[in-house]
Amino acid sequence: MKNEIDSIDLKILRELEASGRTSFAALGEAVGLSKTPCWARVRDLESHGVIEGYSARVSADALGLTIRALVHVVVGFDRYEAFEAAILAHRSVRSCHAVTGEYDYVLEILAPDMAALDELLRNELSRLPGVTRFNTSITTRMIKNAGFYSTMI
Repeated sequence: MKNEIDSIDLKILRELEASGRTSFAALGEAVGLSKTPCWARVRDLESHGVIEGYSARVSADALGLTIRALVHVVVGFDRYEAFEAAILAHRSVRSCHAVTGEYDYVLEILAPDMAALDELLRNELSRLPGVTRFNTSITTRMIKNAGFYSTMI
C-alpha cells in the first residue's frame, strides 16, 4: 500500500460507508475510476486494515429496542479483564469504551423499555465482575451517528 491515503481512497471510503453493497462498477464511476483499478484499491484498503469489514445497519427501533442508555461504570482495578470479557459476551451492550476521568468505561445499552433497562441494570450490570458503581443516562434523541469518513472533513 502506498504511504498515504489519497483523495480517491477517501472518496472510496465515503461511498462504501454510505452503501457497502454498491458494485465495483458503480463505485468506480462515483470516484472517477474504472472497475478494475477501483477493485484493486478496495482490496488494498482491505488488506491493510483500513476497511475492517462490511455490515448492515440494523434499526434498533425496528427491533423494539427503543431505550438507549449510556452507562458510566467504575470497575475495580484488578477486575478489568474479567469485566471486559463479560461485556464482550453481553448481548444488550452495543458498545463499550474504556475512558479516562471519573469512570473507567462507558457502555451503550439497548433495551425494549424502561422496565427491561431497570432489570438489566439491577440484576445484570451491577453483578458483572468488578463493578463498584455506575451512573446511567437515557438518550432522548440521537443528533449525529456518522461514519468515520465524515469526521475527516
